[in-house]
Amino acid sequence: MIRYSGRTILEQPAQSTADAAGVTEAAAPPSLLAPFHGAPPPAPAWFDDAIGQAPARDFVEVRGARVEMLTWGARGKPGLLFLHGNGAHADWWSFIAPFFAADYRVAAMSWTGMGNSDHRAQYDLDIFVEEIMAVAHAAGLFDAGKPVFVGHSFGGLPLTACASRHGREIAAAITVDSPVMSPERRRERRSRRGPLKTPQPNRIYPTWQEAMNRFRFQPVQPCDNLYIADFIARGSLKQVAATANTPAGFTWKFDPFMWKGYHDGAPHIDMSTAQCPVAMIFGEKSIFLTEKVIDYALEVAPPGSPCVMIPEAHHHIMVDQPLAFVSALRGLLGGWPR
Repeated sequence: MIRYSGRTILEQPAQSTADAAGVTEAAAPPSLLAPFHGAPPPAPAWFDDAIGQAPARDFVEVRGARVEMLTWGARGKPGLLFLHGNGAHADWWSFIAPFFAADYRVAAMSWTGMGNSDHRAQYDLDIFVEEIMAVAHAAGLFDAGKPVFVGHSFGGLPLTACASRHGREIAAAITVDSPVMSPERRRERRSRRGPLKTPQPNRIYPTWQEAMNRFRFQPVQPCDNLYIADFIARGSLKQVAATANTPAGFTWKFDPFMWKGYHDGAPHIDMSTAQCPVAMIFGEKSIFLTEKVIDYALEVAPPGSPCVMIPEAHHHIMVDQPLAFVSALRGLLGGWPR
């Protein structure tokens, strides 16, 4: 459903994209993908068609580090940028972006420290905002005017900062199951969490299949569409050569040390400071979704900001209900912002 200031306007139906193998969460412990023994799970035609529309792949340099950039569609069309969550990579959007390529110049990026982007010695919110704008300009998303930016989970946080700092340059910002918490709620969570554990290097697995078998979603959630989990997992791994201290094998691409010393670089920023229209999409079964979250989000977002619920979706909405997500986003872009 879509809510404006707490009022229900429209319900967006869930669409079935059940895995053809019929493997459920209960049938696949301790691993999502182990039952397939390294083979891709059967996938529906729409998925094969989407990933068959391969993006152009390039890099943009931001403060001395290369940022991975994927693009679809012709330059000169309205711009649309997808931003992924923590520990993910640009190809989380490779089965979503092609649905928009006929009408938009579409791009997806990997934050530094994730995907095929470079790792940094230090990360902060200011850097991530710079990466958003650098990729958007390099991809040609401003060629036809102001673009729309879409950020999932963690990606919604630098997106919110970008909407605050550069909002007059963009048409709209859409967060997708990003935790919208008051400063008080954040302090409460930090106090309960206690001190952060010392980060450790990513484990190196001796074989590619053993690494694939360790793939999990964070936060933990069920997954019916295992063909999507398999596609994402394949893009999450890299092969590493042996060194004096480590064996050869396969490991995760994300930087395990990126949050050590990370800082926002600015006072708390929420949607109340956005300088452009804002919309929010949530998974109805998301671990982050509560009435308090929705109420607070609608309270701080600009007046009239849509809040869309996707039924039968957990936190990773594009994995759980990809076609419903596409429909909801098309609906937003078709009638909003005005």
